[in-house]
Amino acid sequence: MTAVNQVLTTRARPSRDTVLYDGQCRFCRGQIAILRRLDLRGGLQFTSLHDPSVAVDFPEVSRADLLEEMFVVDRRGRVWRGAGAVRYLSRRLVLLWPLALLLHVPGSMPLWQWLYRVVARNRYRIAGSCAEGSCRIP
Repeated sequence: MTAVNQVLTTRARPSRDTVLYDGQCRFCRGQIAILRRLDLRGGLQFTSLHDPSVAVDFPEVSRADLLEEMFVVDRRGRVWRGAGAVRYLSRRLVLLWPLALLLHVPGSMPLWQWLYRVVARNRYRIAGSCAEGSCRIP
């Protein structure tokens, strides 16, 4: 799969754009809390990759990939991941439109992909260990 706009399309067509994230990661949960507040229209569904429904609804997206990056499945079943998912959300959430301007500068996507991967790889270090012990640096 590519890191920006997925060639991947799921069989499932969610009724709302669905954000798939690591619900056992303190950093990820914090970022999702921010996205929930920015989702003024309630157009997004947030689902932890650990929810059994993810494997049933989106079997085309591998668990290994889900553990590496946030994914968004839009209402047409198209899949966006990592920096591409952030870019997609920046167009969907009005309060993120200023960020969309930066994310859509021609030729800048490789930089955003690199930055996303650096943060994603270090998310446990950034947020510290989880109180329940579920977050461990691989």
